[in-house]
Amino acid sequence: MTTVLTDELDPRLIEHRRELTGYCYRMLGSAFDADDAVQETMVRAWRGLADFEGRSALRSWLYRIATNVCLDQLSGRQRRALPMDLSGSPWQPVEASLAARRPGTAWVEPVLDRQVVAEDADPAEQAVQRESIRLAFVSALQHLPPRQRAVLLLREVLRWRAEEVAQLLDTTVASVNSALQRARATMAAVGGEAETEPLDAVHRALLERYVDAFERYDVEGLVSLLHEDATQHMPPFAMWLRGRADIGTWMLGPGAKCRGSRVLPTIANGAPAFAQYRPRAGGGHEPWALHVLEVRAGRVAHISSFLDLDNDLFRRLGLPVEPA
Repeated sequence: MTTVLTDELDPRLIEHRRELTGYCYRMLGSAFDADDAVQETMVRAWRGLADFEGRSALRSWLYRIATNVCLDQLSGRQRRALPMDLSGSPWQPVEASLAARRPGTAWVEPVLDRQVVAEDADPAEQAVQRESIRLAFVSALQHLPPRQRAVLLLREVLRWRAEEVAQLLDTTVASVNSALQRARATMAAVGGEAETEPLDAVHRALLERYVDAFERYDVEGLVSLLHEDATQHMPPFAMWLRGRADIGTWMLGPGAKCRGSRVLPTIANGAPAFAQYRPRAGGGHEPWALHVLEVRAGRVAHISSFLDLDNDLFRRLGLPVEPA
């Protein structure tokens, strides 16, 4: 791909970069693929800007380019998933459960809120942006055919009119409305409308308690913050766990090497999260995992632990490679 430096781009293009990244992330299920898609969008727009001549709104034109780039990327590609999408039954909290591993391209990947949520948006708009990057929502989107995915995002998240979407996709309003209806039905069937809670002081306090217990490796205190039927998965491994008892067993067994970790609180996928740095053999700490917590009714209902086994996740997300 041709690389265009940011300082070479027209400022009118740069100001749309964050929201385009959010759109491409939802379409592709990967922050890294989204970065590539936005870069390609910027390249195409940069090359065609002189001929653009204001025939339509610049934002609409950029979304047309970004949509086409995403559709090209999705052509012939298997959908990304989360481990619980692939196995109906939880795994045992034993070392042997780590035998099944898939490449990074198989999984829905995390995104930091700061990469896709506009800091200057009003609180209501920020809430919509965060809801639409929740892991459950993004995972459910991957069940949709690519064009239905685009229709749902443009209509339901970005609030475009059906006429605008039809023009962008070179189709009819009737086709857009039909695609939206089918997309809504699929999303409801696969759990894309899961209940969520807004980020607030209660969430922040819970995250502080969770982080404190994790750093002290107080497993009893940590699992007390979980719902009884809490779940956890750990991409790139296919395994997932159900129940705070099994999660605690895992932490005291195969996961015991995490004892002595340092953590960095953050916000990812519209939810409380923390980057974990595990003790390194020979001293110091190394990037190990980004944990995204789904909170319901004051307790943690699900933990998405994205492991940095290839030493690339933290770097590509812009997280520090060493704890402060």
